[in-house]
Amino acid sequence: MKSIGLISDTHDFLDPLVFKYFADVDEIWHAGDIGTAGLADQLSAFKPLRAVYGNIDGAELRRMFKEDLFFEIEGLKVFITHIGGYPGRYPDRIKVKLRDFKPGLFICGHSHILKVMFDKQHQLIHMNPGAAGVHGFHLKKTLIRFKVDQGKIIDPEAIELGNRSRKSD
Repeated sequence: MKSIGLISDTHDFLDPLVFKYFADVDEIWHAGDIGTAGLADQLSAFKPLRAVYGNIDGAELRRMFKEDLFFEIEGLKVFITHIGGYPGRYPDRIKVKLRDFKPGLFICGHSHILKVMFDKQHQLIHMNPGAAGVHGFHLKKTLIRFKVDQGKIIDPEAIELGNRSRKSD
């Protein structure tokens, strides 16, 4: 069993509460719009990090990370990208990758809207952790924690870090 901390859209702001809520996770997954290599370095010094770059990420982060990440963990196939849409509204490039890779878990960021939902058409769980940074229109900074065991997602938790407008609550 692996415990995962899922984060997105930090935009170069790392709330200190991330370290509290991710203290017991085995890995951190970042769904893009990291902001700077320094923020990625802070996360990877804390826990093993899997990440993709987002649309605001510059050349340095694009050299460090890929646009799309495909892997298997604890029997679960995972696909992470930044701009991925949501069930019923995937861009064409995502539809092709979902069809070809057939993940059990599809993760994206970008919208700044926390969502966890089942996609009946593709038979997968769709997750978007919302936004953990202070840039954007979201009202609350959010994360997701969950476990993966024998191909299943267990104990998903949506976590609020406080108001977007405040640097630390």
